[in-house]
Amino acid sequence: MSVLVNKDSKIIVQGFTGSEGTFHAEQMIEYGTNVVGGVTPGKGGQEHLGKPVFNTVEEAVNKVGADTSIIFVPPAFAADAIMEAASAGIKVIITITEGIPVADMVKANDYIKDMDCTLVGPNCPGVITPGEAKVGIMPGFVFKKGNVGIVSKSGTLTYEAADQVVRQGLGITTAIGIGGDPIIGTTTKEALELLINDPETECVVMIGEIGGQLEGDAAKWYKESGSKKPIVGFIAGETAPAGRTMGHAGAIVGGSDDTAQAKKRIMRECGIHVVDSPAEIGLKVKAVVG
Repeated sequence: MSVLVNKDSKIIVQGFTGSEGTFHAEQMIEYGTNVVGGVTPGKGGQEHLGKPVFNTVEEAVNKVGADTSIIFVPPAFAADAIMEAASAGIKVIITITEGIPVADMVKANDYIKDMDCTLVGPNCPGVITPGEAKVGIMPGFVFKKGNVGIVSKSGTLTYEAADQVVRQGLGITTAIGIGGDPIIGTTTKEALELLINDPETECVVMIGEIGGQLEGDAAKWYKESGSKKPIVGFIAGETAPAGRTMGHAGAIVGGSDDTAQAKKRIMRECGIHVVDSPAEIGLKVKAVVG
C-alpha cells in the first residue's frame, strides 16, 4: 500500500507551463508518475510536455479525471490555486510554492477545512511513493521501495534520511515533506497517523526542527495510540543559539518545549527512538526493524 499518492493517482500540475512547473513536471513524468495534464489559465487547449493544458482545475477534473494536484503557482496566487483545486474536487493538494502570505494561507485553510481533501505544504518538497509516484521536487533516485515511512519538515533531511535507510538495505513506503511555513495543511501528527495506519509501513522516521510544537503533538498522539510500530526521531537545530529558529518560517518559538532538548525529551518519554544526528538514522532504523 501507500499513503496519499500511488501509481493510480491522476496528477495535474498547476502552473504547468511556467519554468518551475515545466522543470519538475518533466522530472515527474520521467520518473513514471501518472501526470495527466496541467493548468495554466489562458493556455487551455494547448499541449505541453506531451500532456493537455487546461484553463481551470475543474476542466481537468472533468476531462481527465484528475484527483491530485501539485502547485507551482507564484506566491501571490497560490492560495487561490489551493482553493480552486479543493472546490473542483481534487483529493490531494501538494503545494510546493514558498512565501505564500500568511493571511492568504489562513483564508485558504479555513476555506478547505470542511472539504474532502488533504493539503500538503506549502513550502514543501512534496510526497513520493517510490516506484509509483513522485509528486514533488525530491531527487527520485534516492528513494527505493520498502517498508519505512518518512515524515519531515525539511526537504534536504528527507532525502538524507531516505539515503541512510536505503544504505542499510531497507526502503521507503511513502515520504511526506510537510513544509515549514507558519500555516500548513498536513501536520507532523497527521502525516505520522497516515503512516502508522498504513499496513505496509513497519517503521517511521520523524524529522523535526527547533521551534513550534508539531513534533511534541505527534509524539503524544503516538503514545496515546498504543501503536507498536517503532519511530526513529531526529530534531534539527540543536546547536542553534537559544531563541533561534530554523530557516523555515514555520519554526516559531513557542515556549520551553520547543528547544531541541525539550523535543527530544518528549519524544523519548513517548517511546520514540531518538538519534542525535542524521547519520544515525539508517542504523537506528535497521536496529529497531530487526
